[in-house]
Amino acid sequence: MPKLIIDGRKIEVARGVKVIAAAEQAGIMIPRFCYHPALGPVGACRMCAVKFLDGPVRGIQMSCMVEAKDGMVVSSTDDEAVDFRRFVIELLMLNHPHDCPVCDEGGHCLLQDETISGGHAMRRYAGKKRTYQDQYLGELVQHEMNRCIHCYRCKRFYQDFCGYRDYGVMGIAGRTYFGRYSNGPLENPFSGNLIDICPTGVLTDKPARFKGRRWDFQRAPSLCIHCSLGCHTTVSARYRELMRVEARFNEDINGHFICDRGRFGFAFANHADRPRQTRIQGLAATYEEALSTATERLLAISRSAGPNAIACAASSRSSVETQVGLKLLAKALGWRSPAYFMDQMQQDKVTAAISRLNPDLAISLREVEHADAILVLGADPIQEAPMLALAMRQAHRAGAKITVLDPRPISLPLEYEHWPLAPNDLTSALRELMRTDLSGSAAESQGMDAIAGLDALSPNGSGIQQTTPRLKALAAILQNCQRPVIVCGTDIVHLSVITAAADLALQLRTCDKRTGLFYVLPGANAYGAAIASAGCEPFSKLLDAIENGEVRALLLVEADPLYHFPDLERVKNALEKLELLVVLDYLPNRMLEFIGQAPASSAPVPTHIILPTLTHFETPAGFINQEGRLQQADSVHCGGMPLSQLTDGKHPPRTYREDIPGAGARAAWQILSELEAVISPSHPVVPSFGDLWSRIEAHLNIAVRMESDSEFSHDRRIFPQGPNFPQFTLIPGSFTDTTHGSDNSLELLLVEGLHGTEELAGYSNVLNRVESAPRLLLHPADAAMRGLADGDLVTVRLALGELRVPLQICAHMAQGTAILPRDRHLTWQQGGEGSLFITIVQKNQTIPNPKKGIRR
Repeated sequence: MPKLIIDGRKIEVARGVKVIAAAEQAGIMIPRFCYHPALGPVGACRMCAVKFLDGPVRGIQMSCMVEAKDGMVVSSTDDEAVDFRRFVIELLMLNHPHDCPVCDEGGHCLLQDETISGGHAMRRYAGKKRTYQDQYLGELVQHEMNRCIHCYRCKRFYQDFCGYRDYGVMGIAGRTYFGRYSNGPLENPFSGNLIDICPTGVLTDKPARFKGRRWDFQRAPSLCIHCSLGCHTTVSARYRELMRVEARFNEDINGHFICDRGRFGFAFANHADRPRQTRIQGLAATYEEALSTATERLLAISRSAGPNAIACAASSRSSVETQVGLKLLAKALGWRSPAYFMDQMQQDKVTAAISRLNPDLAISLREVEHADAILVLGADPIQEAPMLALAMRQAHRAGAKITVLDPRPISLPLEYEHWPLAPNDLTSALRELMRTDLSGSAAESQGMDAIAGLDALSPNGSGIQQTTPRLKALAAILQNCQRPVIVCGTDIVHLSVITAAADLALQLRTCDKRTGLFYVLPGANAYGAAIASAGCEPFSKLLDAIENGEVRALLLVEADPLYHFPDLERVKNALEKLELLVVLDYLPNRMLEFIGQAPASSAPVPTHIILPTLTHFETPAGFINQEGRLQQADSVHCGGMPLSQLTDGKHPPRTYREDIPGAGARAAWQILSELEAVISPSHPVVPSFGDLWSRIEAHLNIAVRMESDSEFSHDRRIFPQGPNFPQFTLIPGSFTDTTHGSDNSLELLLVEGLHGTEELAGYSNVLNRVESAPRLLLHPADAAMRGLADGDLVTVRLALGELRVPLQICAHMAQGTAILPRDRHLTWQQGGEGSLFITIVQKNQTIPNPKKGIRR
C-alpha cells in the first residue's frame, strides 16, 4: 500500500486511490468542482491543483488525476498551487452572475465556498458577461444556465452514470450549453440528483424554490419508505413543514443518490387534510377521552363476545416498533393475532422470501453493482424499486450480462436480454434452467431433452419452446460468471419461483460462485411485517370473521384495506357490521373518508374513533429493508400543523401559545403501549424502541438471528429462524399454476408503477403532475384477435365489476396476458382474490381525460 505525505500528514492508502481521495482520508479537503466520488476523475475544472514536492511526480498537477504512490510529498497550500486555483476561480467568475441573494443554492454552494476561500473578491475583467436562455425541464428541476461553470458533472451523471440521453452537453468552448434539445420534462427517474450533483445554482429543487436557506432548516438523517430498498436521505423542515429531501450517502445501500419518487414523495407529511385531531364519531375530542372511550368499548366487547371478537391490522408501511407493538398488544390481551398482509398469497410470498435469506446469500443494493451476471425473475426494477435499476446499470457498465424474465414491457437504462414470459412460462423456464449443470461442464443431456414435454406445463407452450436456445445461452452465462446475482420479485410471480430463486442461488454456490440473492418486497417494511406475521392470518381471513359475526371490533393501525384489498365493496360491507372501529393513521386516506360518510343502511352505526399518528419524519422509527437490514430514521421535527397552513401563507401571529397547533398526534407504537397499559394496568408502558425488541423472543417465540453477536443496535441484518417461523421449500410439481380462464379471457397482471400506484407518493402534487395516465397493455396478437387498436377506450370486465381504460399495444410483453397498473385513478379493486382473468367487452374510440375528477 502506497505511503505518502500530504500537507505534512503521513498517510497510507490502497493502491489505485487518487491523491484527492487520499487527502480526504487524512482529513484534508482539496478544492474541486468536476470531481465526485461516484463519477470519478475527469480533470475538467482544474480546481484541484496541488504541488508535488517530491516523489515520482513533480510540480503542479491535478490531484484527481494522479494516483497516490510511494514517496510522494504533496502540498495543497503551496503558494504556486494556491495562486493557480485563485486564477481558475477568477476565470470561472468572469461570466457568473452575482445573484447569490436570489439563488436557492446560496448557503450551500460549492462555488460560493471556493470563491471565498480562494480569496477572489474583485472582478478585473470589464467586458460583457456571457448569457444563455434557460429551459423548462419539467416540474422537478429548475434550470438557470447563466450560473454554469462547465464542470460536466450533470452530463456525466445523467448520461454516463444513469444511461439516459435526453439531457446533455451541446455547443463548444465558451458557448457550451447543458440542457435538452428542446424544452420538455426530463425522462430520467433519477433526475432530481442533478440538484445535489450541481456545484452551483444551475439545477435546483423546483418545488422547494425560495422556501428557505440551508441555515433556516431543521435537518435530520432519515429513510425513504416508498419501496423496500430503504435508501438513506437527509430531510429539511421549516416551521413544522417538510421542505426538501436530499440523498444521504450510505456505502451499503444507495451510495450518493436516490430516485425521484423518494426525493419528491414526502408531501403526505404536509397534507392539509391529514388527521391531526382526535375524533369520536366525527366530533373533536381529547386524546384522553378517545383512549378512555376505546378502552370502555373494547372491554365491553371482550366481556360480551370474548377477546377473540377483537381484531387488529397493520401494514408494511408501519415501523418495526408499530408492527411489533401491535403483536405484543394482541398477545397480552388475548385478541386475535394481527393481520399484516391483505391476502394469504401475498403473506406466503413475502414470508417465503425472507425465510430463504441468510447472511451468505443476502446482498446489499451496492453489492449488486459488483455482479458480473444478473438474472431478474418477475421484477420490474424501474417501477418497483428504481434504485435497483441504477445499481444494475453500474454492473452493466463494468461488463455484467443482464437477463430479465418478466411478462411486462421492461424498460432499463442498459443493454439486457428480455424474455417476455407469462408467469406460468416463467416458472417452467426456471425449472429447466435449474436442471442444467451450472458448474461449467457440458450438461445439455441433463434437463434439455425434457424441454419438448414442457407444453403440458403451461397454457402457452410455444413461449417455452422459443426460450430453448436462450436457456442454453443463459446457462452458459451462469457457468462462466463468478459473481452472479439472482433478483426476484414477489408481486406477480408464483410462490414456487420465490423458493426456486433461492434454490438456484444455492446451486450456483455449490459451483464455487459468490452468488447473491436479492428479493424485491412489496413495501418499506414488508420484511418486518413478515416477521411479525408468524402465526397470524391475513386481512382476508379477518373479513371472513367479521362477516360471520365472530369479530365485532377492529383496530386499524396505519393500514387502508379500502386502497389495497382487491374487493372494495366487500370491505365496506364488512366494516359496517362492526360495533367498534378504531383507526390510527397519519394519512387522509379512503378509510377516513369512509368513516365520514353517512351509513348505507339503517343498521346501527359502529363507534368510530380516530387517533392521529406521527410519520417517521416526526418520531424515530425503525424499518427493515429487503436484505434484512434494520435501520432507523430520526425525527426532523416534533410534529404539528405547518405554519403556512395555520396562517394561510400570511405573517405568523404575533401572539405566543403554550401549545403547538395540530400537535395531538402520537407515535402509533406509543398509542398501542398506552392502550395496553390502560386496559391491563399490570402491563407497564413500553418506553423505548430497544425495549420492544427485547420482548420479541420471549413473547413471539421467534428467534431473531443477528448478523453480529454484539449488543442490539441499528443498521444490523436480521434473519428470522425457529420452529414457529414458516419455512418454505420447493415442492415437487408445484412450479406451475394450473388456474386458467376461458378461451377468450386474458390473465390480468396488476402491477406497480413508478408514479401513480405507491400509496404515500400519491399525495405529492408535484409527482401527480409528472405521472402518466394509466393504460391497459396488450400484446399485438391479443389485440388483433379482438379487433382492437392502440388508443381505444376499452371496457374491461373483472370478476366483481367493470372499468374503462385506454388501451396501449406493446410488442415487448407476454402474449395471453393483460397488464394494468394499480393506479389511484382506477377502481381496480374489483377483481377479487386469487388469479385474475378478464374479458374485454366493449371499445370506444373517444378517450376522455383519465385524470378528470380525481380526488386526492
